[in-house]
Amino acid sequence: MTPRDDATEVTAAGIARLAGVGRAAVSNWRRRHGDFPKPVGGTDTSPSFALAEVERWLRGQGKLVEVPLRERVWQQLAGHPAGPVTALLHAGCALLLIRDKPSAWLAVSAVSDERLAQLLPDELDEVVAARFGVRRGRAVRVPAPTELLPSAPLLRGVAELASELGAKQTYEFLLGRQTDANPRQYTLTPPGPAELMARIAESRAPARTVLDPACGTGALLRAVTPRPDQYLYGQDSAPELAALTALRLALHSDATVRTAAADTLRADAHEGRKADAVLCHPPFNERNWGHDELAYDARWEYGFPARSESELAWVQHALARLTDSGTAVLLMPPAAASRRSGRRIRADLLRRGALRAVIALPAGVAPPYNLPLHVWVLRRPDPAARPAPELLLMETAALPAADGRDKQLWPAVRDAVLDAWQHVERHGTLDERPGSARCVPVLELLDDEVDLAPARRLPPPAEAGGGTELAAVHSGLGEALRRAADLTPPQDDLTPSAAETARPPLTTVGELARAGALSLHAGTGAGAAGTPVLTDHDVLAGTAPSGIAHEGPADDDPVRTEPGDVVVPVFGGGAAARVVDEATAGAALGRGLALLRPDPAALDPWFLAGFLRGTANHRQASSYASTAARLDVRRLQLPRLPLAGQRGYSERFRRLADFEDALRHAARLGDRLVRGMHDGLTEGTLPPGAA
Repeated sequence: MTPRDDATEVTAAGIARLAGVGRAAVSNWRRRHGDFPKPVGGTDTSPSFALAEVERWLRGQGKLVEVPLRERVWQQLAGHPAGPVTALLHAGCALLLIRDKPSAWLAVSAVSDERLAQLLPDELDEVVAARFGVRRGRAVRVPAPTELLPSAPLLRGVAELASELGAKQTYEFLLGRQTDANPRQYTLTPPGPAELMARIAESRAPARTVLDPACGTGALLRAVTPRPDQYLYGQDSAPELAALTALRLALHSDATVRTAAADTLRADAHEGRKADAVLCHPPFNERNWGHDELAYDARWEYGFPARSESELAWVQHALARLTDSGTAVLLMPPAAASRRSGRRIRADLLRRGALRAVIALPAGVAPPYNLPLHVWVLRRPDPAARPAPELLLMETAALPAADGRDKQLWPAVRDAVLDAWQHVERHGTLDERPGSARCVPVLELLDDEVDLAPARRLPPPAEAGGGTELAAVHSGLGEALRRAADLTPPQDDLTPSAAETARPPLTTVGELARAGALSLHAGTGAGAAGTPVLTDHDVLAGTAPSGIAHEGPADDDPVRTEPGDVVVPVFGGGAAARVVDEATAGAALGRGLALLRPDPAALDPWFLAGFLRGTANHRQASSYASTAARLDVRRLQLPRLPLAGQRGYSERFRRLADFEDALRHAARLGDRLVRGMHDGLTEGTLPPGAA
């Protein structure tokens, strides 16, 4: 172990994760053991420790057999002396070398850390120049030997992890952990909306040249269909994000990648370049976007945006960078469709046929999560073609299957949007889909307000299509309530017994894992293209797997659910656990979930899941930050009983689960009936006497 290993620091929370215990146990070790490593940094209330010293102490005490490789690499990155972002950049450069020139990495990694730091920059400079172009204006800078020396242990760990997962998936894992750990530092575009926007942009044909002028961590560019002859251009005002995006994209495909760090509106790094597609999730409500300096900019072809209309500046920037008939897709705040200060620009976008669709998404699919964001689809007008006479307006929150609070319904929303947009692409128009989609004549929209909010042009239909179908909902609700009543636990089940005062001894999930009675797995959301993903929301709501797996390397072995597995959400503070059945089996395990796979000879899954749901159990196994709660699954407790003694509990917990499912079904039908009757009464499809 070299002195450089001691440069990586870890907090008490990190030590707890390494050892599979709670933070209280770490505090007890510090008080009771005089040889526990001394703090090397941090503060009095939140000290940090040298990772290598902690590992040696844990192994010496028999509290640590082997640190999971992923966890060790993450701790090295999170505790890097120069910070996790710098560590991510160094790791990305090394992974790019491993991917593109594996023999070069093997040569430089076969020497000491000091010698590796001396040799690596020359190798990196060659591969970085080949992927990102000349140094001038390049977002990715090759670190100097003095900068690389503290990173040497991390880079060796990253290379080892890449041999298991692949270079691309290793970087996705580390980047995902960093963004999950620091959600306030990044404005992320989730995979679902990113994929939707990319597919809209490529609805005519795969885009050879794609630009994202506010690229962030590169989610939109990564969602584009990869092609070896592709050119991906990005820009972000934050230098570290421009560099992270470049490395992420270069590890994802063989496309030519060019990213730059600068304020796009004030200093466009790709001025004069034309793209087949522009994808953008711009910053919202930016008043300091350059209004005073850019009054005579040539990009304002549709009108000079007001100071409060920064989003319309981004719209016109995107149009200015498109080839003729190229497509731009932007994620926009709903206010941009109706603010009075932007009505003249919206009107000119309509008159000239540049704006082709405004699609309202359910609230909660992308930040800011409290708003139902809009997707604007624009096309650079072809001078030889007539302007489009209609605008597609779509309101996905009005779809029968959609509810902005239910993330599991995203695939239905995505499919409905793509179906409507592709129909317009093929036929030029769309027959009205009541409450969902309508092609509105441009002349109808060019009034004093030029209000393009879909909800105002698409009043929702009565629930379930009117009174006839509401009667079917009513009938179904009656049946669901009867079933729930039949499944209600009998009064005898609520009578206290002597068993309440004679509890068996307890064990923990961590102890059971070490004994081989169960295995623990963490979800990543990775899997083959199109594989359904069981999300934390699916577990909480008791619904079918709703996510879509992100692509992993061929040699990756993602976690797939099997009948009898028990799945537990690790964030949010709610007591939940779900036993996987045949209908749920085969889904990939999403992020934020822990999967417990019990040995059927030792543990009954319903016994396990039932005790994991205990409120007090969750409380003692959870740690709390200022804005979130995290469950340490290894600290969850359950009685130490033989398999035969678990059967009674198992049957009771199974009946409770059936009762809970019946209540959920009845609640959904009841909500549909109430909303449908309200809509019918207010819209005149139901007479007052029907109430």
